[in-house]
Amino acid sequence: MVRHIVAWSFGDGFTAVENESNAKRIKQELEALKDIIEGIISIEVLVNPMDTSDSDLMLDSVLVSEEALKAYQVHPEHVKAAGFVRSVTKNRKCLDFAL
Repeated sequence: MVRHIVAWSFGDGFTAVENESNAKRIKQELEALKDIIEGIISIEVLVNPMDTSDSDLMLDSVLVSEEALKAYQVHPEHVKAAGFVRSVTKNRKCLDFAL
């Protein structure tokens, strides 16, 4: 199994209301991938960090294998969702590791 964690900050130029709306859409689109892309064991987007955090959003997912992670990354539905995420966030940080 592989854990895939990604954290982002909200992009510049968005209002608090827009950030909240964008976070909800990111959560919906990424979490929906579990029912679409084979190999995802779990996927959760956290959108309410504590004030001590240095990121605004976090994806925490577990996939069956490194091959499943690679397939997930190029799957058209993930590419579509990731395009939106990139358009409204900055400072992406990623950590992948074997469980």
